[in-house]
Amino acid sequence: MLNLDRDVVIVGAGPSGLTAARELKKAGLSVAVLEARDRVGGRTWTDTIDGAMLEIGGQWVSPDQTVLLELLDELGLKTYPRYREGESVYVGADGRKTRYTGDSFPVSEATGAEMDKLIGILDGLAAEIGATEPWAHPKARELDTISFHHWLRANSADEEACNNIGLFIAGGMLTKPAHAFSALQAVLMAASAGSFSHLTDEDFILDKRVIGGMQQVSLLQAAELGADVVLNSPVRTIHWEDAGDGGHRVSVVSERATVNARFVIMAVPPNLYSRVTFDPPLPRRQHQMHQHQSLGLVIKVHAVYSTPFWREDGLSGTGFGAGSLVQEVYDNTNHGDSRGTLVGFVSDEKADAVFELDAEDRRRAILESIAGFLGDKALEPEVYYESDWGSEEWTRGAYAASYDLGGLHRYGKDQHTPVGPIYWCSSDLAAEGYQHVDGAVRMGQRTAASIVDAAGVAAKAGAAHAANEAVAAVG
Repeated sequence: MLNLDRDVVIVGAGPSGLTAARELKKAGLSVAVLEARDRVGGRTWTDTIDGAMLEIGGQWVSPDQTVLLELLDELGLKTYPRYREGESVYVGADGRKTRYTGDSFPVSEATGAEMDKLIGILDGLAAEIGATEPWAHPKARELDTISFHHWLRANSADEEACNNIGLFIAGGMLTKPAHAFSALQAVLMAASAGSFSHLTDEDFILDKRVIGGMQQVSLLQAAELGADVVLNSPVRTIHWEDAGDGGHRVSVVSERATVNARFVIMAVPPNLYSRVTFDPPLPRRQHQMHQHQSLGLVIKVHAVYSTPFWREDGLSGTGFGAGSLVQEVYDNTNHGDSRGTLVGFVSDEKADAVFELDAEDRRRAILESIAGFLGDKALEPEVYYESDWGSEEWTRGAYAASYDLGGLHRYGKDQHTPVGPIYWCSSDLAAEGYQHVDGAVRMGQRTAASIVDAAGVAAKAGAAHAANEAVAAVG
């Protein structure tokens, strides 16, 4: 058992926790990072499966993710564009496959007009409400007490248009059915990316990838921190008390280490907070809030082929179908790889359904759905792998936590509020870059800055306390 004395202990070695640790060390504070897994990276994970390098977790970088792009540059990491040449494929509500080019789905003129109308309304709301404090807007309660499913249908009678727009937020981002979260949560998702239009533009939101994999953001930062990162060390208890000098004394006990510190950063998703025993217990407000935040469910499917056969047919590898089992598919071929890789996504209730099948039947159903976009050659990959984050002990879902109906306007204002020396830090709590690696990095930087400020205030208070004690002793 390690016994460590540090200024700050960070729970979680994902991009958020490691960024916070790195920034704190730059500021002259000592840190220890405790990670439950046997690896760093959190919800980013680049691994080799059957000889193929796969991005099992988060992977894409969009142009608005400027903080992540700056960090990639600082770490010496390069990016490359996602392949997007050729035609895309749309599978309509009638199951018919249509090849198309451009930004718009090949739907009827009436459905297209309804989709444009809904996008326009959502763009307006995202610009008006913003990502920083959506709960504070006068429309917050109104939008947070109606599901996104019902909000769409209150604004359009075109079912295909509603399903297509719902796809971008429900299956595509929050990985929950559109009836399970509010219109305000959808607006936050759009605002965090700059606009709803950005979410509908796969050439924007899925612009580039990191050469060698996104997990390098964590691996390289962890390498800088060295022995300050302790793996295989799930945190069990956090005890804290006032130090009497304006600061706090903290004791964090994990499987492999006990760390005495002044501050704690919980750099894990909110659904994992309850895995830790807090002494004293968290306030009622925190207990209630955390029970209204949950992750969605998605199967990220990887299929590797000897060649990117779809390109020979003039296809980009991009496919959409709100009613399909695999609602989205993209060319995910690695930089410099002669093989072709496709990635597809099976979300929320569709994921529930295929998880009831045995592994072979599930594989068959998923590949048949991908073949519905790109042809029968998709049925026989050389490598097939399903990223199932819902079964990961230290994640339990994907991609990030969102509030249930009514939760965002009710609790959002308190989601960043520290409890004594305990600070909350993850992409789940970000404004810009919400539930992306960019948001994780932003939260790491923000939380580190808050602790540096708090440490300065505590130091001044401690000096004043010591001076008063000295005066009292002389007197």
